Amino acid sequence: MNNTQNLQECVRTNLELYFKELGDSNPSNLWEMVNNCVEKPLLEVVMQKANSNQSKAAEMLGITRNTLRKKLITHHLI
Repeated sequence: MNNTQNLQECVRTNLELYFKELGDSNPSNLWEMVNNCVEKPLLEVVMQKANSNQSKAAEMLGITRNTLRKKLITHHLI
């Protein structure tokens, strides 16, 4: 199993656990919830790997530096 498959399996396992704990209740805004849960730690790890260099981090993420900066501000990381 490669790293991408490991990450996908981790997400799948946790989503299944989330739905199990949710029981008969219906989730709302699931897309937004998952994105918010994933985006902040992704930004934190990438910024660490890039030694806080926003240009390098943006390149690693495949987004513009301006978009990265907006996301960092949104998540109170700068």
